[in-house]
Amino acid sequence: MTYDVSAVRAQFPALATGTAHFDGPGGTQTPLPVIEAIADALARPLSNRGQLLPGERNADAIVVEARRAMADLLGTEPSGVVFGRSATQLVHDFSHTLAATWSPGDEVVVTRLDHDSNIRPWIRAAERAGATVRWADFDPATGELTADDIRAVLSDRTRLVAVTAASNLIGTRPPIAEISRLVHDAGALLHVDGVHYTAHSAVDVGHLGTDFFVCSPYKFLGPHHGVLTARPELLETLRPDKLLPSSDAVPERFELGTLPYELLAGTRAAVDFLAGLATGASGTRRRRLTASFAALEEHEETLRARLDKGLATLDGITVHSRAADRTPTVLMTFDGRSTTDAYRFLAARGIHAPSGSFYAVEASCRLGLGDTGGLRVGLAPYSNAEDVDRLVTGLADFLGE
Repeated sequence: MTYDVSAVRAQFPALATGTAHFDGPGGTQTPLPVIEAIADALARPLSNRGQLLPGERNADAIVVEARRAMADLLGTEPSGVVFGRSATQLVHDFSHTLAATWSPGDEVVVTRLDHDSNIRPWIRAAERAGATVRWADFDPATGELTADDIRAVLSDRTRLVAVTAASNLIGTRPPIAEISRLVHDAGALLHVDGVHYTAHSAVDVGHLGTDFFVCSPYKFLGPHHGVLTARPELLETLRPDKLLPSSDAVPERFELGTLPYELLAGTRAAVDFLAGLATGASGTRRRRLTASFAALEEHEETLRARLDKGLATLDGITVHSRAADRTPTVLMTFDGRSTTDAYRFLAARGIHAPSGSFYAVEASCRLGLGDTGGLRVGLAPYSNAEDVDRLVTGLADFLGE
């Protein structure tokens, strides 16, 4: 299998502006097949789901196909795939539902490494239930969050552990499978934020051992909404707040209101696009996805090494992404210089590398950066060597200004 980045880039109309995009962790650009799938869904008859009229059948087929696509992407079952407005909304909804099963004295674990959407909903839910929140720390010197860091805050009262599969701020990928074994041995559930992870790694929720795994298609070339997956038999045990006439079937009981059919059509197209990233991949969609992510990881790791080498030639930069296992996402700060100024300087040169803490405010503060954060550089499937070289040259110009 090979990875042809020029062929990939040709599918992204947004790249015609000439901007070098390093903002993928906040949301990727959209390829033509996804745009066309959304337009096609809206152009054809579309109505509430059913089987009698064309619009009803179209809507039903879109939902069924989107669940199958996400199941293939995540290594799960279609009946365990829940759609929502965003990952943040889904976590809020499930935190409310799960908190109904907690009692005073129960414990919930969150981490300093996570995006706030996998922290604050659980804290608020614990407060309502009278449960205790325990914090798992990470090492700011290395960026590592280990299984031992989780082990240190587990007890026989732990009911849920919420942890990221990859930090959206510094890229750290904690050992989720090992953490899962510890959490389950303690009799607790594991909720994993896979929003950043899913864009860069082949996901297998069975191997990871998660109970709940949430992600966002717009981080992996799709449209804006959220997806959560869990074992159907686990979902059957949960009773969310819902309207009386709405379906009580799983997974529909967790989906409030009419689904955004056109966005689900785009999500199915995004998964198919990802499955075709590796030239020469064959077999089922799941097999092609696995091969494509292996090729993508090799491509992104090559570019990350090129970026690391370029940054090493520049004085006055501190790189905060240091974990041994991490995504191609780099957070940096500059001696005596504002990262916001760097963001603006690069933007004027057609390079999009934003500055901030990106809702990972706990991680930013633990790194000693307050809520200001740093300049974040994130690679995506359409990133190429020329983009990386433009960025390094732009940073050199900024530092030498």
